[in-house]
Amino acid sequence: MKNFLLIAIVIAAGYFFSNSNKPKHKPIPAKRQPAPIEQVYECDGRQHCSQMTSYEEAVFFNNNCPDTKMDGDNDGKPCERQFNRY
Repeated sequence: MKNFLLIAIVIAAGYFFSNSNKPKHKPIPAKRQPAPIEQVYECDGRQHCSQMTSYEEAVFFNNNCPDTKMDGDNDGKPCERQFNRY
């Protein structure tokens, strides 16, 4: 019985020490997506759709700049034909 108990203690100690020396696995952090670049526009006198390079630019000018002529039906969506926003 002593031999059995001694063998069990040796096995348990070996198991404990073999697991305690293993490196701890750190979780791999998720890749961060870069923040979208925020386009900054300034009112510079442009008034027409032909002067805009994007729908977002047209929306900015229409909402923030005086005397724009980009929303003929006054629905809040400028340059609908140019940027296919029906």
